[in-house]
Amino acid sequence: MTDAVGSIDMPDAQEKKPRKGGKRAKKGPLKRLALFYRQIVAELRKVVWPTRNQLTSYTTAVIVFVVLMIGLITLIDYGLSNAAKYVFG
Repeated sequence: MTDAVGSIDMPDAQEKKPRKGGKRAKKGPLKRLALFYRQIVAELRKVVWPTRNQLTSYTTAVIVFVVLMIGLITLIDYGLSNAAKYVFG
């Protein structure tokens, strides 16, 4: 007999061999901790760190924004406080 058009021959499940070892093999706790540390260091090397000038400008922008938000919220709070005093006496 012929296979249907587009069918794929699948190998039998019995032919597969169980995996041994590999990256996920069981290791001792110290080896896992050392692997975790190496992975952290590898990821931190990929980070693009800002220069001193960029860091200064970013910090200044954040501080200015926070001060403006504090001022805005203070004004709104003061206005609502006076409105509540006016309405409720």
